[in-house]
Amino acid sequence: MANLDVSAAPEGGSALTRSLDGAVPLAARLLIAPLFLLSGISKLGSAEATIAWIDAAGLPFATLAYIGAVAVEIIGSLALIAGYQTRLVAAVMALFTVAAALAFHNQLGDQNQFIHFFKNISIAGGLLQIVAYGAGRFSVDARIGTRLQ
Repeated sequence: MANLDVSAAPEGGSALTRSLDGAVPLAARLLIAPLFLLSGISKLGSAEATIAWIDAAGLPFATLAYIGAVAVEIIGSLALIAGYQTRLVAAVMALFTVAAALAFHNQLGDQNQFIHFFKNISIAGGLLQIVAYGAGRFSVDARIGTRLQ
């Protein structure tokens, strides 16, 4: 049986290591970004209702929060897809996702809200994996040598 411990690969890595460094981070970014992109675009089409929902949740500056949410979701998802400033963007999106869970899905006695809360927490976990491991080879970050130190 082949040893799949990629952490022990020699300098330059094996074909498996190079594949994992390229394809897996790209797949992760491409799988998580559409959720945010579609949500942001949806918010653009229902600005008044979204602002009213933010206000009803008791958050201050609902219009500013709306603009921030749309910016994080649309700009952040496009940056993730491209792999640009990936670690920073994923960290901001993870914080945003946890904040959204706490603000909008905090009625854990309601099964639907319970599921949405933990869905958000799980998504934040996936984003933190991107923070930890970066964008991978197939990204703008790799091309320009960007790293969050």
